[in-house]
Amino acid sequence: MSIKDKNKLVPGQQAPDFTLINQSGTKISLSDFKGKKNVLLVFYPGDNTPGCTRQLCALRDDYHQFQNKDTVIFGINHAESESHQKFIDKHSFPFDLLIDTDKKVSTAYGAIKLFFNKVIINRTVVLINKEGKIIYLKGGLPTDEEILSHF
Repeated sequence: MSIKDKNKLVPGQQAPDFTLINQSGTKISLSDFKGKKNVLLVFYPGDNTPGCTRQLCALRDDYHQFQNKDTVIFGINHAESESHQKFIDKHSFPFDLLIDTDKKVSTAYGAIKLFFNKVIINRTVVLINKEGKIIYLKGGLPTDEEILSHF
């Protein structure tokens, strides 16, 4: 059994609640949005890496479409606030990046893998509805259109 299999979530399940700090030091909890907003979590391996930059820039470019679906977006990885803020500033992201230093939230969502005997965050997208249920979950780089089609 792989690390990811231990925490396998599936659509229809209640999303695990969490509280993380954003790039500005503000606490963000999933439960803050219950009954109010859909939430898109984008777990990604690293700030300012080619694949992660492409993925988050696409979300930035389609941000208004997610807003029209009453959805907030959060990028999540283990980087510190300074790295996240530089990444946001460089690419003008209109959404927060959350800090999962100990990878506990990434683990709870099954968004980790072993890479040369090191636990790293595996690119994973999770869409959670206003009731707190997972309505879409996919690894890799799904298109924004694919994500948006699950509303």
